[in-house]
Formats: sequence, structure tokens, C-alpha cells
Amino acid sequence: MARLAAIDIGSNAIRLRIVDVDPPALGAFGAGWDPALAGPSSGAPDAPRFHPFRDVHADRASVRLGHDVFTKGRLEPGVIGAACEALRRFRTAMDAAKVDRYRAVATSAAREAQNGDLFVERAAREAGVHIEVIEGVEEARLVQLAVRERVPLGERTALLVDIGGGSTELTLLRGRGALFSRSLPVGTVRMVETFLEERRPVNAGHRRLVEEYVDRVMVEATREIVELLGPGSRVDLLVGTGGNIETLADLCPVPSGAAEGRAIDVAAMSRLLDEMAPKTPEERAQIYGLRPDRADTIVPAATILSRIAQAFAQPLIVAPGVGLKEGVLVDLAHAHFLGPDFRGEAAAVSDACTRLGRRYHFDEQHGALVARFAERLFDDLAPRHRLGQRDRILLRAAALLHDVGDFVRYEGHHKHSYYIIINSDLMGLTQEERAIVANIARYHRKSPPSMEHDNFRALSRDARAKVKAMASILRIADALDREHRAKVAEVSGRIEADTLVLEVQGGEDRALEEWTVVAKAGMLRDALGLEVRMVDATPRSHPPPAAAATSG
Repeated sequence: MARLAAIDIGSNAIRLRIVDVDPPALGAFGAGWDPALAGPSSGAPDAPRFHPFRDVHADRASVRLGHDVFTKGRLEPGVIGAACEALRRFRTAMDAAKVDRYRAVATSAAREAQNGDLFVERAAREAGVHIEVIEGVEEARLVQLAVRERVPLGERTALLVDIGGGSTELTLLRGRGALFSRSLPVGTVRMVETFLEERRPVNAGHRRLVEEYVDRVMVEATREIVELLGPGSRVDLLVGTGGNIETLADLCPVPSGAAEGRAIDVAAMSRLLDEMAPKTPEERAQIYGLRPDRADTIVPAATILSRIAQAFAQPLIVAPGVGLKEGVLVDLAHAHFLGPDFRGEAAAVSDACTRLGRRYHFDEQHGALVARFAERLFDDLAPRHRLGQRDRILLRAAALLHDVGDFVRYEGHHKHSYYIIINSDLMGLTQEERAIVANIARYHRKSPPSMEHDNFRALSRDARAKVKAMASILRIADALDREHRAKVAEVSGRIEADTLVLEVQGGEDRALEEWTVVAKAGMLRDALGLEVRMVDATPRSHPPPAAAATSG
């Protein structure tokens, strides 16, 4: 058994949940294991599901971290102080419960605030809580983990909608993988702060404004989802998560037996929205039994949910009763009992990179081949570079996407690749990791990394060392497919003194590839202290004529 804790620092509230969780069963993984729910996005392809968590302690602090952030760009000193006070209380509770491990994540308010780093520093100093400010795509990944534990998706296509105070995360799932994930800047606190008059009813004009804003923010994501679904296909299941979703499920339940578990009746929610909007938050709190911090956000939440349900013609929304903190707990449980799942992580990141590449019409065959070469060279050079398996995943991502900038223009495409990668959501990568991947791709050709380059200088010292090593490997891997014609079929490397001996197999006409490898080997020499020499290791079905003449 392990005792785990999750802290969700949202834009509208801060939440703590401490649970006990048992290790997954061995063999067939017990009754809780459903192979249809496993996959790259929920751990390894054969990762077990966990039995229900047993609650030890839960707490909630009504600290609206997003107050003024979405209009003024900064966290107020008083709000930071209140948040740190809540975190001190949470820290005391975790110490008393003797948790084995915890994770504290902060979402859109902290990541968008200009002084978000001050909040993180004060939380560590004053409360002893180390906060990880995560991006929207990481929010989506964690929520997805929680939903997969609770909802039997099977092979159905499901659209996950996680509505928070500052953003809404959309994730399209089919079978074992995520087809699409996008974080949209439309959240309940953001809309209250930006469009609505504080503590007042929402009149018809404000409702139209909010609806138009939601529609405009959603239009590109909706189009992309429809394209991914294909002609004649539709979303099988709409799943909603977040505190407002749970409240709406209580207020607008579907008739008994009409859904798998708890769900929201969309038509009833639309009628409820018409009733609630003209009332003040105080009246909503009294009539519908809402907390004050829920009474003013439920109208924008219902608006977001209604527009999404309408866009995908869904009459009901499944409300499984899980959210970000449950996803954090599932992730912690996997890490605690199963250790790092590099295979599953690599598959998830590769899927995300492939989806991004296809959006920009990249040469998928070339990217996949270069990625395979890069991974093999990474493994063969392990004694020299001493990087880890997580770094191997980053190199593969950069190799897959190194030429994605061709979409903009071939000339200077390495710089365009950097720009596309650094500004894209890639599920499974942290912000720092995405910056490393973007820099590796940036330096697959032309000038080597330099402190004169802003993008490289912005990295940490450790990250800069990784970029130098992995970009030098990517240059060799890319040179082996110089013409994008797969003339080299296989490659392996061995280190002899200060030389990397590349054994290549493939067709006979490889002069351009061999010349390009030599021309691009300078960075490998600088980064890892290795010269490069190529030898032909192609199996021959018949010995050369000269050798045959002297063999007898």
C-alpha cells in the first residue's frame, strides 16, 4: 500500500486529496484490469488499472488565484498570501498523514501570471510545498488518466471536456490513444473577470457576448476534431470533468437508466441556464444551494458546456466525478508501483509528434527513418553521452519533427521547425522538454548551438548540454537519409578509441549520404569528442568476383 497526495492549485480554488492505494494485482492484474482501457496515453500498453482509492483526508480552500490575473496579468499579494496559508495547512495534513509522495500542480492562473514564479518561490519557502506549474496539455493528459480509470471507453470515440477557471481542455480519445488535445483560453473565472459584471445578473447582451467568445475560441479545435473523425463519424461519448460539471450533474441529471452512470441532461441544462442567468450569484446560491465561489462561475461553465454539446450534437454529458487531482493520483500510483514507463511515454509522445507533423504535411517516412537511426545511435553512444531514457524520448521527438518547418519554407526550415515545435501542444512533454526538443530540431543543420542565440541561451546549463549532444546525433541520423530515399536501411555504431565507427547497410549508391555524414560530423566531434568513420556492413548474397577467383 502507498499513501499518496495530490494538490490541485486551480484558478478558482485549491484542493488537497490524500488517499491509500494498493499495488496492482499480479498475473491478470485482478478484476480491476481492463485491457481495453490501457494504451500509450494511460501508461504502458499492458499497464494495470488500480482499485478504487481509499480516502484518508480531503481539504479545499476557496482562494481565487485567478482574480485579476486574466485582466491585469498578475497575482495579487493578498491572494498569494491566502494561497500560501492554505498550502501550509495542506503541508501539515500531509505530514500528519505521513504521505509517501505528493505532487502539487498549478494551472492557468499561475502559468499566465507575470509573477507566477514569485508564488512558486513563496510556496516552497513558507509552506514547504513544491509547486509544478503545468501547461494545458499536461492538464489534459492527467485528466485523461483519471477518466480512463473510471469510464469503460472500450473502442468508442470520446471527447473529454475539462472546464477550469482559466482554461478548457479538449481531448479526443479513440480506443487506446489520444487523437487530439488542445487547451483553450476559455474558463469560468476568466469569463467572469473579463466579460461579466461582478455579483450581478447576466443579461441577454452579456450572454450573447460569452457565447460568441466561446464559439470563436472553439472554432479551430472543432474543425480539427471533425476532420479527425472523418466523414460520417461522430463523437460517441461526451465526458465532462471539473467542479462545475459535478454541480450541473446534480442539478440536471438524466433519467435513471438513460446513461452509463452519472450524466448531465443537456436540454435540462439549457433550461437551467435560462433560469440562472437573470439571477444574482447570491440568489443562485440560495435557490440552488451553491457555494459563493460556484454561484458566479456556474453560468459561464454551463455556457461552455452547452456550446460544446451543441457543436457535437450530444444530448447528454457523462460526469464520472473525477478531475485533475485524481489524474495526479493515478500518475503517482503508476510511478510508485510500476516505476517510469518509458515505453508508454515514448509511444504517447511519438503519437503527439506524428499528429503535429501531419498537420503541417511533413515527410513522415523520412522523419520515422531518421528517428530510428537516431535512437540506435543514442543507444550505441550511451557510454559516451551518459544521457537517460527520458532524453531518448526527446531525441526521437526532435527527429520526427526536425523538418516540419518545410511547411513554412525550405530555406531556413530548421528555424521554422523550432518555431512550430516551441509553440505547439505536445502531450507528454513538459514546457522545458518541449524547448529542448525544439532546440535539437533547430540545430539539425547549419550553425551549431551558440550563446548568441536567444533560444539556446534561454535553456538551463543542463538542457544546453543535452541539446548539444543530441543535436549532434540527429545531424548524423539525418545525413544518413540525405535524399529522403532510404538508401541506408540500417545503421549501428561502435566506439573505437575516439572514433565512432558507423556500420551501414543498404543500397550501393550512397556517396551523397557518406559525404553528408562527414560534412556534418564536426558537431559530434565538439560535443562528444568523436571522429566518424563509415564502413559498409551490407550482407552480400555472393562474394565479389575477385574474392571468388582467389577463394579456391
